[in-house]
Amino acid sequence: MTRKYPTRRPTDAEYSLEESEPIPPELTSMPWIDIHNHAHTLSWNEREKFAISGCRSMVMMAAAYYWTPYKPVAPEDVRYLWDDALSRLAQIRESHLLDANVGIGIHTGARVENYEDLLDVLPEYCEFEEVVAIGEIGITEAQHVAGWDLESQKDVTRRQLEIAADHNLPAILHTPADLEDIDFPDRVRGDIPGYELDLSLQQEPVLTSDYPKREAIEIDIDLKDDAGLPDEQLVLSHADKKIAPYVLENTDCYLSFTVSYPWLLGVTPTDVAEVVAEYGPDRILVETDSAGVLRSDVFAFKRTILEMYRMGLDVETIRQVVYENPRDVLD
Repeated sequence: MTRKYPTRRPTDAEYSLEESEPIPPELTSMPWIDIHNHAHTLSWNEREKFAISGCRSMVMMAAAYYWTPYKPVAPEDVRYLWDDALSRLAQIRESHLLDANVGIGIHTGARVENYEDLLDVLPEYCEFEEVVAIGEIGITEAQHVAGWDLESQKDVTRRQLEIAADHNLPAILHTPADLEDIDFPDRVRGDIPGYELDLSLQQEPVLTSDYPKREAIEIDIDLKDDAGLPDEQLVLSHADKKIAPYVLENTDCYLSFTVSYPWLLGVTPTDVAEVVAEYGPDRILVETDSAGVLRSDVFAFKRTILEMYRMGLDVETIRQVVYENPRDVLD
């Protein structure tokens, strides 16, 4: 029924044929868990945005090779990254009143010399209650500064997956970005806008197929099987609509969409909503992957919640994707 407004002149609202649905109040108070970020590299203000926009918990990946980006990486460099994240954790929890945790691992974005030294001590780190995941790890298409041959990448990835299985921890895997449809401007000065990465130091790709993202994921899944890690303990990060059918139709692994920098990955909240609508919410996650070397939007997670509702997903489905699924993965 059209409402009658006590106005001097007719209002447009009087001619509206539909009453709008009430907005569920849960949308503004829904908790969420960011299963993959590098928030310990962000500013205090940026981390506070996580808290005030509803973040209940997060996993900060200490495996961030790009913090020693312009030289070959030694084991002590990686240990520094692990220890630095752990040392910041108590203050981050106290400052922002959220349940921050750490993921540790050996990232293959640059070759790590003598990585066996790290594999020897990684199980000791897994005993810390603050360490809730092995990550981010996984096969990488090409490295920065120092190339890493595919067989050695397979070895270090498989052995870390074995450690994850031994300690009943989930493994969170980086997957190569699919930049085929991303249009970067030609620049006379400067590299990729918004990313502190010297592309002149990129090494030759070790994955040679036309679809390196799928090639890497297929290898990662084989390594998971070799390591004895169940599908439900494997999270494949940096998902997109193109890879979703393969993962969701052929595995029981989780697929996590990085939503905080669509200018680079091309993934939007609408993409997440469409995949959930087609395949259901059971194995879909959302992450920010926010990091201090990258122009990323900390509020993107909350915007994704709202956009999924606008795209027609119900509140229970959205809650499963952003809160219940990551809670179950992290036990």
